[in-house]
Amino acid sequence: MKRSVIPSLVIILAGTIVLAGTWAFAVPPGSEEQIIERVKPFGNVCRAGEDCGVAAAGASSGSLSGQQVYDKYCFVCHASGVGGAPIFGDSEAWQPRIAKGMDELMNTTLNGLNAMPAKGTCMGCSDDELNGAVDYMLEQVQ
Repeated sequence: MKRSVIPSLVIILAGTIVLAGTWAFAVPPGSEEQIIERVKPFGNVCRAGEDCGVAAAGASSGSLSGQQVYDKYCFVCHASGVGGAPIFGDSEAWQPRIAKGMDELMNTTLNGLNAMPAKGTCMGCSDDELNGAVDYMLEQVQ
């Protein structure tokens, strides 16, 4: 009786599939903690209004003084006049704005004007903190 080659090929093919399958499900090197650390997300998304356990980006952790708000946010434009911003300490540039009154200055601060964004990019600042920053800037020109 002649021996068939087909059963041998079936056994070889089955063995190859089993070996390939074990390689496909191999666990990467390292402990479980190391693997979790390597594949964890880089960051988290926290939408406005959600309590995500951390302060929102740009939010102040405590009340900032007018100078602190200026130094952290306002100086970016007001130190050099970016986008037509009145330069810090330039009395001539500030006088027409001062003439409009504090209510109008605060309206501009809160809502933005021309190139100035609302709240001057300090979205986490309270109205009182922003008012302090405006007062601080005005003290330099009077």
